[in-house]
Amino acid sequence: TDPAEHNYYYAMPMAALIGGYLVTTKYLGVNTTGLAYVASGVLCIGGISCMSSMESSRIGNPVAILGVSTGIAATLGAISQTPQVYAQIAMACAAGGSVGFMIARGLAPTQLPETVALFHSLVGAAAVTTSIGSYIMDPHHAVTAWIGTAIGAVTVTGSLVAYAKLSEKMSSTALSLPGKDMINLTMFAGNIGCLGYMMTDSMNVTTGVLALTGTTALAGALGFHITASIGGADMPVCITVLNSYSGWALCAEGFMLNNSLLTTVGSLIGASGAILSYIMCVAMNRSLTNVLFGGYGTASTGGGEKMKITGTATTTDVDTVSDMLVNAKSVIIVPGYGVAVAKAQYDIAEMVSSLREKGVNVRFGIHPVAGRMPGQLNVLLAEAGVPYDIVLEMDEINEDFEDCDVALCIGANDTINSAALDDPNSVIAGMPVLHVWKAKQVIVMKRSLAAGYADVDNPVFFNENTLMLLGNAKQTCDGLKTKIKGM
Repeated sequence: TDPAEHNYYYAMPMAALIGGYLVTTKYLGVNTTGLAYVASGVLCIGGISCMSSMESSRIGNPVAILGVSTGIAATLGAISQTPQVYAQIAMACAAGGSVGFMIARGLAPTQLPETVALFHSLVGAAAVTTSIGSYIMDPHHAVTAWIGTAIGAVTVTGSLVAYAKLSEKMSSTALSLPGKDMINLTMFAGNIGCLGYMMTDSMNVTTGVLALTGTTALAGALGFHITASIGGADMPVCITVLNSYSGWALCAEGFMLNNSLLTTVGSLIGASGAILSYIMCVAMNRSLTNVLFGGYGTASTGGGEKMKITGTATTTDVDTVSDMLVNAKSVIIVPGYGVAVAKAQYDIAEMVSSLREKGVNVRFGIHPVAGRMPGQLNVLLAEAGVPYDIVLEMDEINEDFEDCDVALCIGANDTINSAALDDPNSVIAGMPVLHVWKAKQVIVMKRSLAAGYADVDNPVFFNENTLMLLGNAKQTCDGLKTKIKGM
């Protein structure tokens, strides 16, 4: 179980750091803003570093919060404004903080992906308005202002489309207009044209603002079209790319405002988003351009006819599955997005606890792109109290399926699809998947036999060693938990 938390103690180093900055700057007359920026950057890097493992992630959040708080305090001290301006800033912060608190307070775990996408749009909007405003104040930053405006506008509309798709306010089907690549190239060329027009007389604010307005419109349209052309199954990658965009927009703002902290944090966000996008593309055997420009299939997909699936799926019931789990020596659970939708993580955690008490070796196998956001299932399992050391990544556990008695797949489909390895003409050909079919017995818990998010039929459902436990994941997991506890 997790140790007791005493989060209020984190206020002590925060008060010491921010208080020390205020004392040295305000009363001792020493300008320590640069030093505070460095401290803030180091703490933000440390917070991200702590997120590399579940064991250290608990400390990562407060470290990152301390870094951001230090940066805010240093920025407020650096601008050296009148009390009236500080009062306006405080009111804006209070209003924004209240809205954010109310949104987060009523947020379900399944709503995190679309909420992240929605918040990215706010970063993009801030980049656009700051870029234009900074250019009006100082036209010398013309090129940087254009970069910030272009990236920010793409981030705004792209994030809003991603939010709409993930929240099912918009069809998840990829938009496929005739000549879509030419449309993208035309809008990109239009943005370059706006930059060229701006540079004909970059010191003329009227000309510059007109060019930036055109960039905002064209880049916004480009962001909308690119994201709308991405299918729902690729939205997790889209979120990480948009996260990267927002970071580079911040970086551009840092150059404009001569603020090293914004540049540092923006670079962190941009680079981490780009790296995560690459990792997820590798996990799907896709290229980033294939995802972003609405490509079909993976890098290994052939042009022939797809493999035909034969056989009949065999269904089972809660009592049979409970007996199998209790009598097994080794069980590997593979959760999918269905766990998040059904909010079944708590029942699963209790079921796992009961099985471990009975001497069953239970572990989890997590695919890198399981769920609708990177790490979503890891967070759900940690929230339910599942021990960190039994939650393993795909590469860590794939070789163990051959020695596994029961592979229990809950709400997973595409990430356990053997067609990725057996059918060279499948749209997921070559995609790394969890080899659940190698287990002695496979139990697949799904609402129905329908295809997954990638719309690909799964041959595993029809194997001789596979039993289908159909129904609502929440109700089924609750039934398994109750049955196993009573055995």
